[in-house]
Amino acid sequence: METAVFIVCAVIVLAGALGVVLARNPVHAALSLVGTLFGMAVLFLNLEAHFLAAVQVIVYAGAIVVLFLFVIMLLGVDRLEDLSVEPITGQRTLAALVGLGTFGLAVAFLTVSVSGATGDQSVLQSIGDKTAAGVSNLRQIADVLFTDYVYAFEATAALLTISVVGAVVMSRRMARNGEAGDPSGDR
Repeated sequence: METAVFIVCAVIVLAGALGVVLARNPVHAALSLVGTLFGMAVLFLNLEAHFLAAVQVIVYAGAIVVLFLFVIMLLGVDRLEDLSVEPITGQRTLAALVGLGTFGLAVAFLTVSVSGATGDQSVLQSIGDKTAAGVSNLRQIADVLFTDYVYAFEATAALLTISVVGAVVMSRRMARNGEAGDPSGDR
């Protein structure tokens, strides 16, 4: 059963990733990203990493993709553009070379690695001594997050909220002044 779930989710993740890269419409690319993120969340559940699955759905699929869609709609980049015109000469060739180089480095690293692709066995053990006493890893993360790092957690939440409010205020001000819309100025 675990293998079947992995295969189905891997197909969903790969199809979503291809949709992100190959979709010509940015809204369709963002929706493909949602499919990819949900597939990854199920893969995390398959690995019994419940916290990562929850973060994947709540933070990434929920908040980040909504912000992507907000920016896409705000900037009006859902119009079709001519993709055959290359704004920076040689950027596609450079991107292909960087991609091949990164792939080559990853393959070289995996072939010369002593521990293999998954790392040492100690990486796979539990986070701390409390897990042996029956406290889950999720509980340990929550304890640390809401005790030692509570101020950083709250400051991050405040900064994200302020940035969203600022983006909405700026977009309303631009729309009121007639600056939003067609960037070429033709009306």
